[in-house]
Amino acid sequence: MKSKNMSPAAASRMTRKTAYAVVLVAIGVALAPYTSFPIGIAKVNPTQHFVNVLAAVILGPWWAVLTAGVIAVLRNAMGVGTLLAFPGGMIGALLAGLAYRLLRRGWAAAVGEIIGTGGIAPAVSALFVAPMLMGEAIPLLALVPSFAASSIAGALLGLLALRLLKRADIVAYEDRPGK
Repeated sequence: MKSKNMSPAAASRMTRKTAYAVVLVAIGVALAPYTSFPIGIAKVNPTQHFVNVLAAVILGPWWAVLTAGVIAVLRNAMGVGTLLAFPGGMIGALLAGLAYRLLRRGWAAAVGEIIGTGGIAPAVSALFVAPMLMGEAIPLLALVPSFAASSIAGALLGLLALRLLKRADIVAYEDRPGK
């Protein structure tokens, strides 16, 4: 919805961001049945972390969180996710976006994704989501390896995709301050 106070340039940016977010959600949802696999109680999905890195760099932290949240809802609706997909995707997306915004480097988004999903999300999942929303106790150390492995694989794929998209002149993003 276009606001009366929004300039044409701002409306164009918003439309572009919305289109990118829709495409990233589509990628995350379409690939989920093929890339989700169970490790213990969690269904890990490296595609989510791949999408998170792309969304963080292309769209920014808040759009990345929104994109991850929509993918989590749809994955759960399709039966290829668990409630752990919410902290697993959204915390990593937020940290990836904030790290990229702070340092303006693609690798910073990947590191933010890995710290958010591999380090913080397992704690949130084990201490809050599993006992309160799933009615189960999940040991923290049971989640860390699976969340970390999934986020590392996805973040590396996200970095590769960013470089390929930039090289093909499909997406322009700043990867170094002042350049």
